[in-house]
Amino acid sequence: MKVLMFGWEFPPHIAGGLGTACYGLTKGLAKNEVDIMFVMPRASGDEDGSAVRILNASDVPILATVNELESFWKHVNFYEVGSNLIPYVGPEEFETLVHHNIKGTKEKIRRIGFGQTYTFSGKYGANLMEEVARYAMVAATIAQREQFDVIHAHDWLTYIAGIVAKKVSGKPLVVHVHATEFDRSGENINQRVYDIERQGMLEADRVITVSNLTRNIVITRYGISPDKVVTVHNAVDFQNHLVIDEERGVDDKIVTFLGRITYQKGPEYFIEAAAKVLKSFPKVRFVMAGSGDMFHNTIRRVAQLGIASHFHFTGFLRGADVQRMFANSDVYVMPSVSEPFGISPLEAMHSNVPTIISKQSGVAEVLKYAMKVDFWDVNALADAIYGLLAYPALSNMMVRCGLEEVNALKWEHAAQQVKKVYKSTI
Repeated sequence: MKVLMFGWEFPPHIAGGLGTACYGLTKGLAKNEVDIMFVMPRASGDEDGSAVRILNASDVPILATVNELESFWKHVNFYEVGSNLIPYVGPEEFETLVHHNIKGTKEKIRRIGFGQTYTFSGKYGANLMEEVARYAMVAATIAQREQFDVIHAHDWLTYIAGIVAKKVSGKPLVVHVHATEFDRSGENINQRVYDIERQGMLEADRVITVSNLTRNIVITRYGISPDKVVTVHNAVDFQNHLVIDEERGVDDKIVTFLGRITYQKGPEYFIEAAAKVLKSFPKVRFVMAGSGDMFHNTIRRVAQLGIASHFHFTGFLRGADVQRMFANSDVYVMPSVSEPFGISPLEAMHSNVPTIISKQSGVAEVLKYAMKVDFWDVNALADAIYGLLAYPALSNMMVRCGLEEVNALKWEHAAQQVKKVYKSTI
């Protein structure tokens, strides 16, 4: 079986969990005898191609005709891009994304010459929607020249490409929902992004969601038939994961939040719980590792609560720095308001860090040995943190059982379920 897969990022060049999930899934599919052509906007050449064939969209000439290109425009809306629209955005893009106006982008794309290539940035920058549109044009070319059985599109940035590839090739389309606009923005959604997401789901032959939590959102908020929505939980790949033994520079306990500092991740609840814990357990430091549009607000709130001497902001971390952060942590907390899945708790547990997660997360569906609280229940979160810090027996039990639990969650098993979804569309 051959699959044409569209994704926006692939390790080692990632901005969050989306690229990591694509990498793990493709490796799992390879073990299940599925050949993957993975199309990304801009490949650097250092991606791991052992399990997939990487296609660099920046190297593909546009071979669609003018009439074919005209049919694409109805799938693309051009608008001012706000930072909350972008999954896994890096810190350097926030200010430009909020204020940038891309008026005239459509006219620029119309002027592209037949047979020309376009160099994508592959990032979540100010010209994002221009790149989304050009990516769809490249998808048409690839769909014409390649042989494959199924199309698989990851997250809303690639849904238009998936739709175009389906119309060109006549092959079935599977869209993979890693997050929805309701996860990113709550009830204050951007209607145009919602429309792109919904169109992708409607045009798809099957919709894969990363949790039952997300499946319910897809069915109830997007009006998609339950018959074509399938949950496949994410997994985690620990093959190249090393548990680092790092010497600490402080004697205090360390409690860590690691993720984007955005509405979706619930950073304000972490701060409020920290203030409560410090009243009864002063020898602890709280670390917020990440960046996002709520970064400055969180700093101000920490100062207002008078806990700045016990609070540290590291900025965005990746790779070995993440492992070093886990090595220094006594407790990991993920208080997400709406988390479709959440791979970071699995990484923390594999690093022998007892973990607290919100009940409003997909990963809560597969974990028994993580403490679970409602994201809004600051008192319960503070109690859970205190319990893991103050009672070593509880912490040790969570570490021992949690490690066994996460080691059983393998991408090969998730890939088997995805392959069944593929077969159901052919």
